[in-house]
Amino acid sequence: MKKKIKYSNEKIGKVEIVKDFLPKPEDLVFKEDTVKVTLNLSKSSIEFFKGIAQKHGSQYQKVIRNLLDKYTSHHSQ
Repeated sequence: MKKKIKYSNEKIGKVEIVKDFLPKPEDLVFKEDTVKVTLNLSKSSIEFFKGIAQKHGSQYQKVIRNLLDKYTSHHSQ
């Protein structure tokens, strides 16, 4: 059971205004340029990626894509 917060009208002390650093909502929505490909993978590989995706609440295609992106980024330098 959550403890209910009780607010009062007391002074809160010295206040510091912090500049808003969060991006605009429209900056959060972007579509990465992708190309659709057909690829035959082993059943065990797909099960492996599906397991990782499920554990982290993602899709296995995204896990595979991120792996390939990291690999190409590392070896393109």
